[in-house]
This record gives sequence, C-alpha cells and structure tokens, in this order.
Amino acid sequence: MVVRDDSMQPDFRPGDRLYVDPRPGRPLAVGDVVALRDPEEPDRLLLKRIARFAPAPGAGPGTARDLFLVVEGDNAPGSRDSRQFGPLPSTAVVGLVWYRYAPRDRAGPVPGEVF
Repeated sequence: MVVRDDSMQPDFRPGDRLYVDPRPGRPLAVGDVVALRDPEEPDRLLLKRIARFAPAPGAGPGTARDLFLVVEGDNAPGSRDSRQFGPLPSTAVVGLVWYRYAPRDRAGPVPGEVF
C-alpha cells in the first residue's frame, strides 16, 4: 500500500510504502494500524488506527465488541475517519499494516499506539 494523504502524520507520510497482512494471525487490537475500505468510496483504501471497538449501531447492551471498529487518523485535523462516518464493520478491514519498506531511511516495523 502507498500512503496517499497526510491523515496519519507524523508516523506515516505521503509516499510511504507499507506491507499489509490480510491475515495477521491474531485478533486486531486498539492501536493497530489497518488498511480498510473507504465507506464512501469502496474502491479506495484508507490508512487508520483502531481507536476502540464499538457495538453494532443500534445494538443493545451485551453485543459482541469486535463487530465494529472506531478508527481515527493520527493527524486529527487532517483526517476523515469515524468521527465523520461512524464505526465500521470489521469486514471493512483489508489487513493489518505491519512494516514500512520505503523510504529506506524510515523502513521498519509499524509502531502501535494505545489511545
């Protein structure tokens, strides 16, 4: 995946090239960076961090927490994310971003953050 905008700065910049694992071998967690389908333009991928898990919209108490994700960009003023489009189903996630391979001077594992 190639980063196209500045919604995840300072960790990710336009032009960064990232490996995305479609089957990470572990459950997604708060702080993970994921590639997901844009809910308004499904052919476009977004890069966001999982801020928290949420019950399905309209669901009552006791709903499984892993059905919907609240995602946010690290650069809040420059990010279109769950604050605008709401929680997303986990099926929108294409994969876990785990490694930046370019540019070479910033190559390495992708850091996770806990909100």
